[in-house]
Amino acid sequence: MANTPQSKKRARQIETRTEVNKARRSRIRTYLRKVEEAIASGDKEKAAAALRAAQPELMRGVTKGVFHKNTASRKVSRLAARVKALG
Repeated sequence: MANTPQSKKRARQIETRTEVNKARRSRIRTYLRKVEEAIASGDKEKAAAALRAAQPELMRGVTKGVFHKNTASRKVSRLAARVKALG
């Protein structure tokens, strides 16, 4: 348990950051799910549009420290390849 004032404050800050990061991660996963659903439906234009919307969200997650840069790049790359294969 936190004893010093500084460690108590850090514990409060961590709680806040955790909530914010959880919301960000959830938002990004929603965008990724929309791309997955579009790919599953076989609609290339819809999938491409969903990917264009998801890509900046993923990269924003990188700048905010929710995801690692390579992880986001890998996800974008794999989704883009799958969308391209629809044609």
